[in-house]
Amino acid sequence: MTDLSPALPPHHPALSAADPELAALVGAEERLQAETLRLIPSENYVSGAVLEASGTVLQNKYSEGYPGRRYYEGQQNIDRVELLATARAKALFGADHANVQPYSGSPANLAVHLAFAEPGDTVMGMALPMGGHLTHGWGVSATGTWFRGVQYGVRPDTGLIDFDQVRDLALAERPRIIFCGGTALPRTIDFAAFAEIAREAGSVLVADIAHIAGLVAGGAHPSPVPHVDVVSTTTHKTLRGPRGAMLMAREEHAKAIDKAVFPGLQGGPHNQTTAAIAVALHEAAQPAFRDYAHAVVANAGALAAELLARGFDLVSGGTDNHLILMDLTSKDVPGKVAAKALDRAGIVVNYNTVPYDPRKPFDPSGIRIGTPSLTSRGLGTDHMAAVAEWIDRGVTAARTGDEDTLAKIRAEVADLMAAHPAPGLPV
Repeated sequence: MTDLSPALPPHHPALSAADPELAALVGAEERLQAETLRLIPSENYVSGAVLEASGTVLQNKYSEGYPGRRYYEGQQNIDRVELLATARAKALFGADHANVQPYSGSPANLAVHLAFAEPGDTVMGMALPMGGHLTHGWGVSATGTWFRGVQYGVRPDTGLIDFDQVRDLALAERPRIIFCGGTALPRTIDFAAFAEIAREAGSVLVADIAHIAGLVAGGAHPSPVPHVDVVSTTTHKTLRGPRGAMLMAREEHAKAIDKAVFPGLQGGPHNQTTAAIAVALHEAAQPAFRDYAHAVVANAGALAAELLARGFDLVSGGTDNHLILMDLTSKDVPGKVAAKALDRAGIVVNYNTVPYDPRKPFDPSGIRIGTPSLTSRGLGTDHMAAVAEWIDRGVTAARTGDEDTLAKIRAEVADLMAAHPAPGLPV
């Protein structure tokens, strides 16, 4: 059973005094994040500065509208916070316009639909089982319910985006919007190729860079900004900010985007999150962040090579970015079984479908891993052999039911994590 006793001394004295039960849960999560090897590619550690900004008195303000055009008084400081965040976003990514108000990535993508399409219009994105995202027109999402979603995929022989299929589908369907980007894409996105197809089809091109925003900001992945109409991104993941989102666009689309976010979908922005986004963008503009972004990619490449050497099947044969998608079929272990066993070993991953997966999404063939969090802790390419060995031993133990091995791995992981404290954690 998880130890929920409060951390000593208490790191959250007001919370501990007011609600010891909740404080204990927070303390337990702090220890869990400190002691485990977090390989979920959409997770990371924020800095102490981002964490502090997220909990400021900006929480107390309502600020419907935009700077200079609010529906509430008392916005003198809030306007400056939001203007600071948008200016930093535009400077970091080289965008004409930025909106930092979306609550998260899914509302941001819904705002894109509201800005450029009418209910029933055709939208196009990568199919979810191929590595796309729910909000790119997949059926169970509002974007696939209110709009007509058509999906492209990857080639079965290479695991790479099938641009012949993308072009044929775009010209046949003439979608209002084409999304490029996804949640399980281990290779560089060819934004220029998508842009050429979108121009031919007369479509608005949207790059969803939620996973790779930090890599783009740090120069470790090509930028979509010169090629696309709109960029959608979350502000956490590789960007190491709070749980929020941004939309960036060419100037001619600025009004449509802003109107779609507010009043189209949202009321007052979360000002404490806006402040934390501003801090994260400032951090991402520093030279050290470029080093971090390139280290994330180097670590992923080294880890992929070590896994391949141990006989793992990697979708597309490897990775160009922060993410590795593994097909465990040849290991005779379902992804869900492996993920839960690795979790007991202190290695946190998520089970995930692989392209053309014969198994169901809630019990798929693969697992998805990434290197943002471990890189934030200072682990380098020289540690990736050990990480791959733990994964190999853990997957084997999952198949055989060897709980003793999982316990041994967990102790080894905890020792390495203790030697590499995570930023922002009080424990």
